[in-house]
Amino acid sequence: MRILAIADYEEGYLSEHFDRSRVQGVDLVISCGDLDPDYLEFIESMLNVPLLYVRGNHDGVYDARPPRGCFDIDGKIYEAEGVRVLGLGGSLRYKDGPDMYSEDEMTWRVRRARVQSRLRGGVDIIATHAPARGWGDLDDYPHRGFECFNDMLARMRPRYLLHGHVHMSYGRIQRCYDHPSGTRIVNVCGSRVIEA
Repeated sequence: MRILAIADYEEGYLSEHFDRSRVQGVDLVISCGDLDPDYLEFIESMLNVPLLYVRGNHDGVYDARPPRGCFDIDGKIYEAEGVRVLGLGGSLRYKDGPDMYSEDEMTWRVRRARVQSRLRGGVDIIATHAPARGWGDLDDYPHRGFECFNDMLARMRPRYLLHGHVHMSYGRIQRCYDHPSGTRIVNVCGSRVIEA
């Protein structure tokens, strides 16, 4: 399965200068947060494939207007062509606002997700907004990852963890990591195509 993963900022080739050749054969789109609902709707309508999303820490607009035709997978598992995708949106709480969680709050969300995963026979991909602590995050509090995601990866062992939140423009950011669990961690800020 060919997956287009997106997060954080709009790519011209997916919006005002839509280039179908760059997304040829995409079967599924996964948004890892902080994207305008109109952008998600446009991509979904142009590709005519399922678009799954989790919310980022700047997606409060989704309360009033969620992206139409797209599937909110936060805290849920979605299966497409035998590939199971779990979503856990939000970032570490660094101020008051929606879609931000303390480490303890996210730990409870992860525990619930692990139960779902066991009942469904595991997951292949986990889509988050924030990264795992120590794997593509930064030291400043707003861009720090969740420590509980490391335990989640060790226990659930998905093929991929897809996240956004840490923009490439923040410095020398590495796109991909191989976690000790065997999971491939990919920062999809902007866009990335992966094969699952």
